[in-house]
Amino acid sequence: MAEDSDLERTEEATPKRIEKAREEGQVARSLELTTFTVLLASSAGILFMGSGMMDKLLKLMKAGMQLDRELAFQPDLMVNRMYELAFEALIAIAPLLFLLLVVAFFAPMSLSGWMFSTKALMPKFDRIDPIKGIGRIFSVNSLIELVKAILKTIVIGGVAALVIWYNKESVMMLLTLPIDLGISRTGEFLMMSFLLIVGAMILVVVIDVPYKIWEHAKQLRMTKEEIRKEYKESEGDPFIKARIRGLQREAARRRMMAEVPKADVIVTNPTHYAVALRYHSNSMRAPKVIAKGVHLLAARIREVAEEHRIPILEAPPLARALYHHAELESEIPEKLYTAVAEVLAYVFQLKRYNEYGGKAPQPPVDVPVPAELDPGQQAV
Repeated sequence: MAEDSDLERTEEATPKRIEKAREEGQVARSLELTTFTVLLASSAGILFMGSGMMDKLLKLMKAGMQLDRELAFQPDLMVNRMYELAFEALIAIAPLLFLLLVVAFFAPMSLSGWMFSTKALMPKFDRIDPIKGIGRIFSVNSLIELVKAILKTIVIGGVAALVIWYNKESVMMLLTLPIDLGISRTGEFLMMSFLLIVGAMILVVVIDVPYKIWEHAKQLRMTKEEIRKEYKESEGDPFIKARIRGLQREAARRRMMAEVPKADVIVTNPTHYAVALRYHSNSMRAPKVIAKGVHLLAARIREVAEEHRIPILEAPPLARALYHHAELESEIPEKLYTAVAEVLAYVFQLKRYNEYGGKAPQPPVDVPVPAELDPGQQAV
């Protein structure tokens, strides 16, 4: 049962799966939204630019229907004249065509944003598989599309019928009007009817857009096994990651051990902890920890220090506090300034004694370490 549940597509798509689908051209698209937007833009364009376009087209029609004796007997001139009138007609309606082109280009982006993918253009032979084609014809999606088409027909047809029914007297009166006035009233009636029918399509859009979003999310659903596999691919195999982390720790350990010979003093526990400190008054605001370790690593730090004759001072509370509260290559905490200052003062006195002789300095005893920074005192 657990294996069956892992193979069911019950999980929401991951961001990586969604991005991969976009790269393949698989996004939520609503044809009804695009159609509605284009029709609405065309009605607005006709409403605001229609009178100017109509005047230009009427002038072109009058010019084209005028009989010129010279053109009647010269077919070449007649063809050129036809080309000129067609080009002028195209210029007249160009603003509306440009508006529709822009709207048709940007309308689909309102649902899924900008996307450009060449993978969607690649041929897929499974699309021409007759068995899969029959399956798509009798699928639930096809049934839903059929219901949408019937709903759209009922809505648009019903609105058109209601518009004609409530304006039947006005339509009949058009026959009694003069030609110019009748044409004008007919245009107004058609424009009003077109706007109402387009407005009615918003009902189909309100149903179609959420459905397309839900359908797209359903198609991208993943199984638990796919999510685990994707996580493993993105994050890497746990064993390989563990090996990489081990190599990184080893490299960091080698770099740290290379810094030990540069230390001014090694503070020890004496056997469990070892912390290497360095301080240069000209370039540092406070002493820094350049190496630290416990157990075997602490023993190795002491060995390197002895090989390079680095002073080693046993101060268990300070060693514990430095190990737990100071980061590598970082300055020591301010609360440990006094304790470390005593240690460094001893180290500098010892260095001076080794160079010039004199009275040997005594190592500091009971270095002052705040109780809250010493894990040993907290345990007690």
